[in-house]
Amino acid sequence: MEYENEEFEDETFKDSDLADESFRNTKFIECFFDNCRLSNVDLNNCRLQDVRFTDCKIVGLDFSKCNDFVLSIGFENCYLSYCIFSDMDLENTDFTGCQVQDCDFVNTGLKNANFEDSDLINSLFRNTNMSHASFRNARNYSIDPNNNFLKQTKFSVPEVLSLLSVYDIVIE
Repeated sequence: MEYENEEFEDETFKDSDLADESFRNTKFIECFFDNCRLSNVDLNNCRLQDVRFTDCKIVGLDFSKCNDFVLSIGFENCYLSYCIFSDMDLENTDFTGCQVQDCDFVNTGLKNANFEDSDLINSLFRNTNMSHASFRNARNYSIDPNNNFLKQTKFSVPEVLSLLSVYDIVIE
């Protein structure tokens, strides 16, 4: 199937292997990806409007190359690795129950984002606005409160203690 320069509306992609495909200049409007494999997909000028990913394996995607006009995405129970979300406005975006490994969130707007029940091992958060975001029951995150905006951000105990790791202190 050809994806480049196409438009898909209200489509469901289920159990699809989309590795190394090109979504360049493609529009996905109100689409759903269920149990798909998306590795090294070219997202240059791709438009993602009300697109949801569930139980997908997503590796090496640079979401910052997407067209930001009405960008709206969400992830549930996905494995995301080596993805770039830097310099994006991801307000109200869900990353629930996901493994978010080695992903970049630099200069990212994450206001009201939801990372509940996610594993954020080795993901980079720098100069992000995480106000009102939820990290309840999230784990393995490394967030420097000096380099991110955390107003009313929600965390769970004991993982919230990791916010103190940037300080040279001993917690007993």
